Amino acid sequence: MFDHTSRYVNLETATLTTEEGRTVTYVRRRFPPPAEAMQIVAEVTVNDPDRLDLIAARTVGAAEQFWRIADANAALNPFDLTAMPGEQVRIPAPSI
Repeated sequence: MFDHTSRYVNLETATLTTEEGRTVTYVRRRFPPPAEAMQIVAEVTVNDPDRLDLIAARTVGAAEQFWRIADANAALNPFDLTAMPGEQVRIPAPSI
């Protein structure tokens, strides 16, 4: 259902049936790992006009892996990580 690099790839799916009889399949909720348990390989200073996808492309080699950086910084809203130039963003080690 998901690409092997997706944050959803290992999540269970569930189904429900609507009142109209339609079956809907969905992915169960994802709980990110504790940020303090993640191995950090670098810290990056946010510059204006940085975006998290650009930082991910520069540091982990793939813009769509921005969510790994969000997890490493315990960010519920990824936009918060780049809202303030000068802030430090933790870059996690690659996952296998």
